[in-house]
Amino acid sequence: MNREQYKPTELIDFSDENNIESMQNALDRVKGKLGQTYSLKLGGQEMTTDDTFTSFNPGNIDEVIGHFQKAGEREADMAVKAASEAFKSWSRVSVEERANCLFKASDIMRERRMELAAWMVYEVGKSWAEADGDVAETIDFLEFYGQEALRYSGKKEVVSFSGESPYMEYIPLGVGIIIPPWNFPLAITSGMATAAIVSGNTIVLKPSSDAPATAYQLVSIMEEAGLPPGVLNYLTGPGALAGEKLVRHPKTRFISFTGSMEVGLGINKAAAEMVDGQVWIKRVVAEMGGKDAIIVDSEANLEEAAIGVVSSAFGYNGQKCSACSRLIVVEDVHEELMKKVVEKTSALKLGDPTERTNFMGPVVNESSIRKIEEYVEIGKEEGELLIGGERGEGNGYYYKPTIFDGIDRGARLAQEEIFGPVLAVLKAKDFDDALDIANDTIFGLTGAVYTDNNDKWEKSVREFHVGNLYRNRKCTGALVGVHPFGGFNMSGTDSKAGGADYLLLFQQAKSVSEKL
Repeated sequence: MNREQYKPTELIDFSDENNIESMQNALDRVKGKLGQTYSLKLGGQEMTTDDTFTSFNPGNIDEVIGHFQKAGEREADMAVKAASEAFKSWSRVSVEERANCLFKASDIMRERRMELAAWMVYEVGKSWAEADGDVAETIDFLEFYGQEALRYSGKKEVVSFSGESPYMEYIPLGVGIIIPPWNFPLAITSGMATAAIVSGNTIVLKPSSDAPATAYQLVSIMEEAGLPPGVLNYLTGPGALAGEKLVRHPKTRFISFTGSMEVGLGINKAAAEMVDGQVWIKRVVAEMGGKDAIIVDSEANLEEAAIGVVSSAFGYNGQKCSACSRLIVVEDVHEELMKKVVEKTSALKLGDPTERTNFMGPVVNESSIRKIEEYVEIGKEEGELLIGGERGEGNGYYYKPTIFDGIDRGARLAQEEIFGPVLAVLKAKDFDDALDIANDTIFGLTGAVYTDNNDKWEKSVREFHVGNLYRNRKCTGALVGVHPFGGFNMSGTDSKAGGADYLLLFQQAKSVSEKL
């Protein structure tokens, strides 16, 4: 199979007039497809239920994205059984054929790149650039995991032993439940799903109810790429459905989850309880929350630091598990840096994400914006409001970028994940104190350090306890294959998505030896 060696996909330049026109046309095409009713897809068959729910555009809450089936326990059981039946044949399909399915899907996505981005602009309020980045990452996952599956295939050499012919091989696990988040509704969904599929497993995909239409695009493209019926089953419905039926099902072999700490821990607990008919320990891959910090040292380029902080804190409205939620500044440069940070924040444009020039759009739903408002009120008690602190204009869930200074390390704004455009600023006495503050959290996902001092950087590499650490750049924007992604502590199982060992999570090693 001839395929170019993987390298990250380049992002689209939206200052180019041709690209602007193409994206606008894509937005128009997708707008014409809004409001449809979607079925479940179980074992290759479309199904409807007695009840439905609706996905709305968070940037224009009167606009319906689509209507989706509200599955229950019956449909959940059917989905797992359909996946279990399909596993009998899919697990025996050659790795080359499975990888080729991902490569075909990647090619289709390249052709429809703008349209896929447009779906996310409407359904989850992503800006043009953020939506394109999501599609680019999706393409990267398909390419990378397809090539990784080929690398893992075949007999693996072990230590030789006289009189025997031994080897080891990797085989799939079985039926997996894929529970992705809404904030990267194509990239994370595709990465989780296709890593399991290319490894020979079959899955039930339970997308977030805030992003079911985008997940449906993946399902359709995988079918077009030749994925057999039952390998990928599409099940929409209440979030509790996953924990109450799918996770506990005796035929469920593994669960792959990305989302909040509370939900992730609940899934982990439910999966650990053995049920009648279960013959294995369920494997859980859980990527959860973060309270990510950027440290700015006294020996740093403050202009570059300010740019990185603002981008990390307010890109996609802070709705990334990798977003900068805490800015820890050495006190010698605190005043100078904050002037720059506030100035750059005030220049950000907030508004309808269908407009190219808007850097920030809406947060995802009413519950999210209410949570942000609650934390803003807490912040007013815990620190000094420098900018923001109120809703933005528009018929959607718009919230202005918000910064609180003078936050104590033990304050709620410094400890709890908000998942919105709220930045807590903490002052450190020196670099050592900054590191100590940065580690004073139950999370450990991403972090960044701005310093020109090599000794301080080396110390942060040793002591800053996060799964992804960056120097003199923002703490968001991990690239597949370049920055394997996953966190420590309550940020999850450190699965390292987009890394060389990720597919091992969806396989098991079988040792075989023949006496000569």
